[in-house]
Amino acid sequence: MSHASTRPADAGTSAPPRANAVVAVLALAGIVVSLMQTLVIPIVPELPRLLNASPSNTAWAVTATLLAAAVATPVVGRLGDMIGKRRMLLASIVMLIAGSVVCALADSLVPMVIGRALQGLAAAVVPLGISIMRDTMPAEKLAGSTALMSASLGVGGALGLPAAAFIADRWNWHILFWASAGLGALSLILVLLVIPESKVRTGGRFDLVGSLGLAAGLLSLLLAVSKGGDWGWTSSTTLGLGVAAVVILLAWGWWELRTRQPLVDLRTTARRQVLFTNFASVALGFSMFAMSLVLPQLLQLPTQTGYGLGKSMLTVGLVLAPQGLVMMAMSAVSASVTRAKGPKVTLMIGALIVASGYALNILLMSEVWHLVLVSCIIGGGVGFTYGALPALIMGAVEPSQTGAANSLNTLMRSLGTSFASAIAGVILAQMTTGFGGHALPSENGFKVVMAIGSAAALLAFALATFIPKRRAAAQPEAATQAPEPAAQAVSEAQA
Repeated sequence: MSHASTRPADAGTSAPPRANAVVAVLALAGIVVSLMQTLVIPIVPELPRLLNASPSNTAWAVTATLLAAAVATPVVGRLGDMIGKRRMLLASIVMLIAGSVVCALADSLVPMVIGRALQGLAAAVVPLGISIMRDTMPAEKLAGSTALMSASLGVGGALGLPAAAFIADRWNWHILFWASAGLGALSLILVLLVIPESKVRTGGRFDLVGSLGLAAGLLSLLLAVSKGGDWGWTSSTTLGLGVAAVVILLAWGWWELRTRQPLVDLRTTARRQVLFTNFASVALGFSMFAMSLVLPQLLQLPTQTGYGLGKSMLTVGLVLAPQGLVMMAMSAVSASVTRAKGPKVTLMIGALIVASGYALNILLMSEVWHLVLVSCIIGGGVGFTYGALPALIMGAVEPSQTGAANSLNTLMRSLGTSFASAIAGVILAQMTTGFGGHALPSENGFKVVMAIGSAAALLAFALATFIPKRRAAAQPEAATQAPEPAAQAVSEAQA
């Protein structure tokens, strides 16, 4: 197993800036990147008209981002460990800006899909930011900083929806992407001015075969999951992609175990703490996304159904926005619990909060304030869990593997959201009620999805019980404070 080698940081970045400025800039970058996930939601129903394409084809404006993010996240994380996390952070933000500009200039489907794919390539910003914090932050600020950075994924999405709906209702839809490009440019400038380059590098040769294999396996899996509803779950295309995903990923795992410098160190990933944290991340990603699927539909369905609330997309955004603020506030509480009891306890508490939020939603879903309350409870639980996950991962891997390990954990959450979208889509398509000559998701269908969301959170709680009891957060804190030779000794001891 390779260990960290130290190289001089980029010129002009050797003196560490103020810790608060580093946290603010990295959190802003994370929020800007997470905005891209909700940016297009208000205009999805209008995309066929805006792009002169069929609804099934315009769905690629969403799918392309998902696929690009899944492929880029582990690759960029590994490159960050090898050649510099700040360097790859800058490259990711440049991809976001480029994709935003392409979408802002697009009037047809192909450039829109290309632009959205470029935006997806920026998805590694959050795990890279967490890894930079581990390498550069003072020990006493690490837990709170990484919790805030991890929560930025949800914060940006929650706050971005009402803003995007407001802009789309009043101005040309291209302004959404010009605004995204402007925020990306601001983040780029601030990263250049404030963020130091980490001296923790692995060097070595990039695993091109492993990256291609992982990309092929993930693309096959996610295409089958995300498009199976359109193609038919038993169609030859869906089943073929599913079989291809299994075969390719098994072959990829065989390669990764035998190559000297793998893209993903599967032996490290198999460590009990990393393994069960990643399993719990899949369940949490599933649980969190179930809310994003249910609540907007409940709010927008006609009141004549007896359970819909008949609200606009702007109102949907305003109802969901408070959860982002709650998530941000809970990241600080999460850090306090992690320092006192360890990240395992924090994760378990957060999972129980999420599960209780969904259970309450089954009972309270007839008023707007019901959904505001439920979204805030679930958002608070997500703030807890997303703050604990990076602490658990960093407590079990060497400093030189932080970027790749955090990126893989982010990928696990993304896989959970993809599975949630597919399963909830099947349930809501099967459990319907007739209305105005159309089949709409029934009230019981929504309740079943919420029950599954609660069960997924309870599964995450159960998986967290298998994580070792030791306080893993102490290890990365010590590593950030140790001189470089001592840090390598810690790495060797962990290996």
